[in-house]
Amino acid sequence: MSGQQRAPIWFVVPDTIDDPARVSGGNVYDQHVRDGLARQGRRVELIRIADGQDRQAAAALAQLPDGVLVLIDGLIAEREPTGLAENSTRLRVVVLAHMPPEDGSAFRHAERVIATSHWTRSELIEQDFADPHRIVVATPGTDPAPATTASETGARLLCVAAVAPHKGQDLLISALAGLPDDDQWTCTFVGSLDVAPAFVAELTAAVESAGLAKRVTFTGVLTGRRLADEYAQADLLVAPSRAESYGMVVTEAYARGIPVVASGAGGLPEAVGSGGAGIIVLAEDAWALGVVLRQWLASPVRRHELKTAALAARDGLQPWSTTTAIIAATLDDVALTGRREVIV
Repeated sequence: MSGQQRAPIWFVVPDTIDDPARVSGGNVYDQHVRDGLARQGRRVELIRIADGQDRQAAAALAQLPDGVLVLIDGLIAEREPTGLAENSTRLRVVVLAHMPPEDGSAFRHAERVIATSHWTRSELIEQDFADPHRIVVATPGTDPAPATTASETGARLLCVAAVAPHKGQDLLISALAGLPDDDQWTCTFVGSLDVAPAFVAELTAAVESAGLAKRVTFTGVLTGRRLADEYAQADLLVAPSRAESYGMVVTEAYARGIPVVASGAGGLPEAVGSGGAGIIVLAEDAWALGVVLRQWLASPVRRHELKTAALAARDGLQPWSTTTAIIAATLDDVALTGRREVIV
């Protein structure tokens, strides 16, 4: 289909998509989809939906003309399943599933579901939230970045995620508290401090209690040059999440040649891959995480092996243009094919 013939796309997204204070993997993914489709010459109309506004998405969908192509963020689809059901017979709906929903009834009304990881796809199938033949996987891409130089000690640790229970920063603090006093490590936590204030307060108290205040830093949200600077100074990225659909921070680290230690939660092993640049530990296991960190700090040979593998991983990363191409092809397929019967 040429750019002139392609149907316009109505993209239903959280209203925080461009909010620098509300950085999330989902918002970053949505931004890349929007901008990538626009670079292809496609008309993309955003419908921004505020959190907590009942039936806002339903009202917006109801105003769209019959037969138009709608790409809707899965978090919004899950929140308003009735609104999606009411409009699904007259609109061409594709749901973008950043993570498996607790209630996926809305997903059954979609022509296609685009999952952002193979793990998410398997969860959707297991929960019977979507026909396997109508699920397409479009894993996140990665922007090119300059390679970092490792320090001699490997002591510069980095964790990038909103500070919240599901991201597991308390597990990392527990692991850090068990590291030998003579190791001159530091750990920087980059991510929003506003998502779970009570959890942040607990972490701060745990840091003080463990005597780690001079080693641990919480920066809050960083973007652009400031975030790039934190990656540039890191020897090792640690991702201790309890729940994760993919783990874009892993490939962001690989783009810079930074090795990774990650939990085995959700889709994180998929992002880590099998190239030897990352280590997987059991989720919810602070002790195991501590063992791996002690081994990392104690072994220059092991650090060199992981760094070498991480530098090699840079060449095999998927660009965002590939992610967008998969999504664009899916949207074109839906636009060209007849309306399927929805079975709920």
